[in-house]
Amino acid sequence: MSLKISVVTPVYNAARFLEAAVASALQFEEVAEVLLVEDGGPDNSLQICEALAAKEPRVQLFRHPGGANKGAGASRNLGIAKASQEYIAFLDADDRYLPNRFREEHRIFAEHPDADGVYGAIDVHFHDEEGRLKFENRRLRELTTMDRALPPEELFHGLSGVLGALGHIHLDAFTVKRESLLSSGQWFNENLRLNQDTDFLIRLAFYLRLYPGSIAEPVAQRGVHAENRITTTQVVDEHTIRLFASLRSWAARVPVDRVARLRFEEKWLTARATCAVDLREKLAVLGRLAVQPKLWPRHELRMGALDLVAKRETWLGDKLNKLGWKIFGQRKD
Repeated sequence: MSLKISVVTPVYNAARFLEAAVASALQFEEVAEVLLVEDGGPDNSLQICEALAAKEPRVQLFRHPGGANKGAGASRNLGIAKASQEYIAFLDADDRYLPNRFREEHRIFAEHPDADGVYGAIDVHFHDEEGRLKFENRRLRELTTMDRALPPEELFHGLSGVLGALGHIHLDAFTVKRESLLSSGQWFNENLRLNQDTDFLIRLAFYLRLYPGSIAEPVAQRGVHAENRITTTQVVDEHTIRLFASLRSWAARVPVDRVARLRFEEKWLTARATCAVDLREKLAVLGRLAVQPKLWPRHELRMGALDLVAKRETWLGDKLNKLGWKIFGQRKD
């Protein structure tokens, strides 16, 4: 079967990598259009976008009203609204597709008429040595993927953590039918400045049938450099709190099963416990834990609760952390 794909690319401050990203998309005859959404960047992103759109017939440039900066979520939403092809894929401005990017899409959409989308794996490309060192110091996995192929009906629980830590999906390796996406009514949460992709994919997995594609072999590469978010953002910070607050709020409005709702609640409280500094916030977290005993068996939350006494990077926090592992162990929750 033939695929006609719109590639949505938000552009903010990665102008020096943009030409390579666009070229990696244009190598495919399946890509009918690359939609650049310039997001009011502080560098020369607009000029590079304009040059690419003037030079490449398949490249289109869009901006928010007044050239405003609205964030990656709003930029992707604008790209989705402007997309004209049957399928939509995503590519960040400092990333790139590999030659096998759409190989599995051809097979899966042909073999599974019910498929709304396909996801795969990505690895990393280091743009500079400083980015490599920061990445390695964070002890991050180079391959972002789901650790096993889940049928569409299990993917929501897999991404939500109900089935354990099974990995993640990156937008660079995700392709979705435009009609299915629009029918689901799901858009990127523009109130989330970070993690809006995680929020989006978890919600989509609830509504749509998303099939595993190439989850062992990467189909794209995330560009890692000294200034990007993966090397400058803490693993757990206020953005993590906002992510799970968003999912918690969404789950309360739709028929999500109780085990997933509890998982979002636990993740939200764990992030709050890890980030809590003032006494009022610590007491607020402890108060919520006191009235929700069903959350107590969760090891991750118990360990997060130790942060309410002392942060892990302190002497006391380190001792409590080791004691917590000794007492609680690594039991399956």
